[in-house]
Amino acid sequence: MVCDRCVMVVRQQFDELQLSYKNIQLGQVELNEEPDAMQLEKLRTMLQQQGFELLDDKKAKIVDRIKTVIVSLIHGKDADEFNLKLSAMLEEKIGMDYHYLSSLFSSVEGITIEKYAILQRIEKVKELLMYDEKNLSEIAFEMGYSSTQHLSQQFKKVTGLTPSHFKQLKENKRKPLDKITD
Repeated sequence: MVCDRCVMVVRQQFDELQLSYKNIQLGQVELNEEPDAMQLEKLRTMLQQQGFELLDDKKAKIVDRIKTVIVSLIHGKDADEFNLKLSAMLEEKIGMDYHYLSSLFSSVEGITIEKYAILQRIEKVKELLMYDEKNLSEIAFEMGYSSTQHLSQQFKKVTGLTPSHFKQLKENKRKPLDKITD
């Protein structure tokens, strides 16, 4: 789950199956009681039909939590935490050593945590450029870049376009947040 609409859809699936939960938030669900095998299989099927997958593997859950923390940091709720070092923030939020998290993430996703965070940041920059409400300096500051030049260099490296050229293109070149590693 990477957005509030995702949480809403998952909540609807749990309600439809009458599965009791304590809390549903980005990337995780706290259940009041364990579902039986039949309920679990129905839930898995329903979630897959909505484009989600049920993670019951411990490593996959950790990777999903890493993604959720990064998406939340970059795309909204925790945006004020940009000043914290990503490794320290992940250690704090997940409660595990960063070196372990980094190795696990790379082995499962095929890219580093840092690369994933950069790809997420560039997607957010694309969104802000398309809104056309802020200039590049304001976007660079908001997204935690040290300068507009740094933002421009990273943007071009990832997209192959300069921010101004991207802005001139009238087609939507954004990616869904859950497809960023593709």
